[in-house]
Amino acid sequence: MSSFYEEEFPVQLMSHSVHETLMFTQDEIEELFSLINQPVNSSSPESGSQGSNRAVYSTCERKIRRMQSNRESARRSRWRKKRHVENLNNDLNRLKMENQELKNQLGLTMQYNLILSAENERLKSESMSLLARLSDLYRTLEIIISQ
Repeated sequence: MSSFYEEEFPVQLMSHSVHETLMFTQDEIEELFSLINQPVNSSSPESGSQGSNRAVYSTCERKIRRMQSNRESARRSRWRKKRHVENLNNDLNRLKMENQELKNQLGLTMQYNLILSAENERLKSESMSLLARLSDLYRTLEIIISQ
């Protein structure tokens, strides 16, 4: 007598690659097959009918699909998190470099400001000296003209 699973699904679904893809432990696989491969016996009240075996299989199948979907969702979530962390690290490195460039520009600007301030003070002093000399020249000219 063949089991419900063997009747409904090709044997190739039971290949080793399916087990690797789903990543079940050996105990989980054996438990699933024991539920799926129970013989159909309509005379025994405990075994139920073929319809109830289908319901059991559907429940198991849903559980398997749900587990597989959850694994895939978790994988995508880990991938998104990894990309997010990489993007944050890239932003951090970019901002550190930009910050260093701004600090360098600020240092150069402050240095230039000191140079310009010193030049400004020198020019103010020279201007005052020239104004004093011009004032002396006006006074000398007035004396010469008044004589």
